[in-house]
Amino acid sequence: MLAPPWITVPPTGYGGVESVVSALTEALVALGHDVTLFCAPGSVSSARVETLLGTVHPHEIERALYESDHVARAFAAIEPHEGLGAFDVVHDHSGFTALALADRLDVPFVHTLHGPFDAGTAAFYSGHGHKAALVAISAAQLRSAPVDVVADAIIRNPVDVAAWPLREVKDDYLLWVGRINAEKGPHRAIAVARAAGVPLVLAGIVQAGQEAFFAAEIAPHLDGKRVRFVGEIGGAAKLALFAGARGLLMPIRWSEPFGMVMIEALASGTPVIAFDEGAAPEIVVDGVTGFLVADEDEMAAAVPRLESLSPRACRTWVVEHCDAAVIAADYVELYTSVAARPLVPAGADG
Repeated sequence: MLAPPWITVPPTGYGGVESVVSALTEALVALGHDVTLFCAPGSVSSARVETLLGTVHPHEIERALYESDHVARAFAAIEPHEGLGAFDVVHDHSGFTALALADRLDVPFVHTLHGPFDAGTAAFYSGHGHKAALVAISAAQLRSAPVDVVADAIIRNPVDVAAWPLREVKDDYLLWVGRINAEKGPHRAIAVARAAGVPLVLAGIVQAGQEAFFAAEIAPHLDGKRVRFVGEIGGAAKLALFAGARGLLMPIRWSEPFGMVMIEALASGTPVIAFDEGAAPEIVVDGVTGFLVADEDEMAAAVPRLESLSPRACRTWVVEHCDAAVIAADYVELYTSVAARPLVPAGADG
């Protein structure tokens, strides 16, 4: 299991891919598989942990220097002569470098598509996607892929449902969680909460380059009561915040490939109101786990209807569709298939 080099597995705060890697790795170990996790220093796992770089790099995410160094060290360790033994399959979550060089390894290679397709990534996957078994995380994500990019499977992101407390009696606040930017819609969440007359809690990080947006669109509305900003959260505070919310707002205006916060909310019994975009329709079952709406007005109008939804039904849907044990079993089926395929020798064409 090849994680990104930027932050620990699991993350202490923000870290969607790292949360996915952690949940999947733990579930695979629980199923009895022998897993080696290549990851950032400070990571904790039931798997055999192999750290590659001297420190984490949370402020240099996607910088080629660290990704290349991380991947090169992992590839060297994956070769049997390094003493870790032979691997049946490599599962990559690390970015772009590993996939680009996947045909240099004599090991079957699986690569999960964690991000959206744009002009740059579409060209990259058209050139290198054939080097691995590709896994899409939603049908919506795959629909935006180039026609020559073929996924071997669509497998949702996992969550360890047991780690999220279920609260059936909710507090009176709405929740928004994410990176503070216009696409994620925290300013739209503020407008929705005000229109609905319900307090809102905003949680997330203000990344570099988004300070002006925060100052103009978010900060003027913060009053500590009707609209609160709690910053980046993790641990018990995050679990409690999700479990206590009346509902999670997802006013996104882009094709979100998945949306981990939605299944984390549902695992806590907290329904989701989302714009009908990206992967939201694959997670929000309208009238069961939340509501799909077209705009801010419809979102505000749906808030009073949250009380009609069952927190236990929200959690049950995640248990059946996204629990780490379920997702791990899907991946084991794929690993078995990939490992049985004829392997093109490293460096060979085709």
